[in-house]
Amino acid sequence: MADATADAQANAQANAQANAQANAEVPPVPPGKFMVDPYLDWARNEGVPIHEDFGLDLLAVETRPWPRFGVNGAIVHVKGRGDAMSVFLLEIPPGGKTAPQKHIFEAAFCVLAGHGGALVERYSGERHQFEWGVNSVFAPPLNTRYQLFNGSGREPVRLAVSCNLPAVLNLFHNESFVFDNPATFPEREGVPAHFAGEGDFIPVRPGKHMWETNFLPDAASFKLHDWSARGKGASHIQLILADGVLHSHISEMPVGTYKKAHRHSPDVHIYILSGEGYSLLWHEGDQDFRRVDWRHGWVFAPPDMMFHQHFNAGVEPVRYIAFTQGSVRYPMTEHMRRVYAKVDIDVKKGGNQIEYQDQDPRVHAMYVKELAKKGLAVKMEKFAPVSA
Repeated sequence: MADATADAQANAQANAQANAQANAEVPPVPPGKFMVDPYLDWARNEGVPIHEDFGLDLLAVETRPWPRFGVNGAIVHVKGRGDAMSVFLLEIPPGGKTAPQKHIFEAAFCVLAGHGGALVERYSGERHQFEWGVNSVFAPPLNTRYQLFNGSGREPVRLAVSCNLPAVLNLFHNESFVFDNPATFPEREGVPAHFAGEGDFIPVRPGKHMWETNFLPDAASFKLHDWSARGKGASHIQLILADGVLHSHISEMPVGTYKKAHRHSPDVHIYILSGEGYSLLWHEGDQDFRRVDWRHGWVFAPPDMMFHQHFNAGVEPVRYIAFTQGSVRYPMTEHMRRVYAKVDIDVKKGGNQIEYQDQDPRVHAMYVKELAKKGLAVKMEKFAPVSA
């Protein structure tokens, strides 16, 4: 026994010496030069709250002074954020305004609360002004100077900003390049009418019809087009904002209905414009669902290739808007081309959608119980049983 103990101690000492020698031969990693994420470093240095969760109520999260914008703000990282997109939250005080901005990343604004105005300056110096309110959506053309104003002397304004700063900053890792760049992109400025709430309808096919503009006065009432392949009564429109690579679409679910489950890549940020309900999320093979309840002001993003299904659980139509990088005009990657091509194709045919007849029976049963608690009727008779 003594010999065995001595051998064990000798082996342990030999291993320790070998590890020490190996570690001594590996040079120390220089600070800041290994596994660097320039965007996350930038976000931490901005000095505002960074909120992280599966989904968040943007009308309730904390904001603090953000010197860059001259107003209170926060940064929001949802679980399905991915590598390209982020959300900024700006709160403009009564009678206040943001500091003028100009940057080389694309940004789309969604007004959550309050009303006000925007001033956008074209590269030539010509200025466009427009007024916005709750559920307005707008996007300044790339690297144009803009400033936002609160139109109320009593109530603050909250705006969500979906942007691809992570992709741009991690590519160039140079803050001056992003925020102090003289480059111009006149082909992206759009015609003057696009700053006044007008736009151009570009017909393609159901689910791919486009509306091109820089400013949508009210995304909650904008005309949508039938896309029944995504669910009973579903309607939809794709937005091309400031000729950008940011994708945006608006979708609606009637009362008493829900969408078909589907999946796609991460970074698709979903904002609820009207109504209330919930989403179920799961990876293929999961035994349980992850549930996110939402209403106006909420944002969430399904993680990479995680199935998700949206349910209207209220008394009015649910409408939401989504943003991601890679539009139907500029998909950017072959992966995004495949996503757009297969989003409403049955998984059994190589797509990314689960048809009603193939969904987990628990899905419909849960919906029936949810609406029964509120005395609401399920209107899915042709697609799923009235009761389970």
